[in-house]
Amino acid sequence: MMPPLPTARSVAASVLVRVLVDGAFAAAVLDVEVSRAVQLDPRDRALATELVYGSLRVLPWLDERLLRHAPRGLGGLDPRTHAEMLLSAYQLFFLERVPAFAAVNEAVEAIKRARGAKLAAFSNAVLRKLAAESADGKGAARLAEAAEASLPAWLRAALVRTLGEDGARAFAAAGMDPPALGLRVARADERDALLERLAGAVPNARFEVGRASPLAILARGGGKSDAWPGSGDAWSVQEEGSQIVALAVGARPGDVVLDACAGRGNKSAILARAVMPGGAVDVADVHPTKLARLERQLRQAGLPVRASHAVDWSIGVGEVGSEYDRALVDAPCSGTGTLRRRPDLALRREAEDIGRLASLQAAIVLRVATRVRPGGRLVYAVCSVLREEGEDVVKAVLAGDPGLALAPFEGEAARALTQDEPTLRLLPYVHGTDGYFLASFERRSAGS
Repeated sequence: MMPPLPTARSVAASVLVRVLVDGAFAAAVLDVEVSRAVQLDPRDRALATELVYGSLRVLPWLDERLLRHAPRGLGGLDPRTHAEMLLSAYQLFFLERVPAFAAVNEAVEAIKRARGAKLAAFSNAVLRKLAAESADGKGAARLAEAAEASLPAWLRAALVRTLGEDGARAFAAAGMDPPALGLRVARADERDALLERLAGAVPNARFEVGRASPLAILARGGGKSDAWPGSGDAWSVQEEGSQIVALAVGARPGDVVLDACAGRGNKSAILARAVMPGGAVDVADVHPTKLARLERQLRQAGLPVRASHAVDWSIGVGEVGSEYDRALVDAPCSGTGTLRRRPDLALRREAEDIGRLASLQAAIVLRVATRVRPGGRLVYAVCSVLREEGEDVVKAVLAGDPGLALAPFEGEAARALTQDEPTLRLLPYVHGTDGYFLASFERRSAGS
């Protein structure tokens, strides 16, 4: 018998199994599974994405509901059965467009094919009780409750310390609506024309300008973006808050800038365009292979990359010089600001991670700061909203280097959001971006 063709639901189940069993990152696995399932149309791909991220976002809440009707617990379930039941529970409680009988039957049939009639009968009994429980029409209100309740206790406490009770609740709820895809145009004065071009070429998508970045276009729908006109040339994919991080540096023509934790290079590209003509950007990262690929890509794009440095800032400065006009430290962090896109992070992070990461962040900033000339600027950024990775790191940096001082951001996009404040916290429910913390420092005297 031929195996059944992939569906949005079967793709989502495969992704959940990998996350639950192997600790795999949902986004990477989902990309692979969707690319394999070539039969899926754009609506099915969108449904698979919603099922994966939605189920992961409220997984503890869903498990608690399942346990109410499974007296012997869920620990004995194989991962595939568990994943199928989670997906069905999510559909029953939160996807009103999926009939309850369909949500139950699809799970039961999938479990029967994979694991046999006995487990199928068990799942059928549990899920039919959930179907009756969910038939009260409280889906939207319940989703907000479930999102907040599914936060690990330590993370919720950290959010309350940083944002207050209302802010923590709003942050948890911000992930309920799928975020837009962020596009970054090369030049702000080209954005309106490109927006019109995209809207005409991809009529089943919705495009709008970003709320915070002058380079941002936000896209919803439309299928695979790499088929849209101008991809990789007139625009690149980059989340809007990430654009603000690079723009906050305030790089100007003629500046020599260090992107100390360059990663994939999206921010490096913004910095390199900003220093033209006459300036240059040096990129650094702990991974030499990734760094070499990044340097090659930036040079091929005609951007002024002067040098690359493979350096582990946690232990030293390598061969990086000390006369930079500006530096960006986009430091390794908990990633809590990206939970609306990566809800599985909440399942893999522990409270102990935050202190360890904050110490690492402070160490990196202090070393990179010694590479900035007197009068130069450094921007510290993390995709976290927690004060432990924000204000507490700033205090540690100022205590560790008396030659540094907080100073207002020089980048116009950041100044528009902060006026003269030297720190900025971007929040999904305020700015529409992922969550970030940024701080702006000035080198007042030579570093040690």
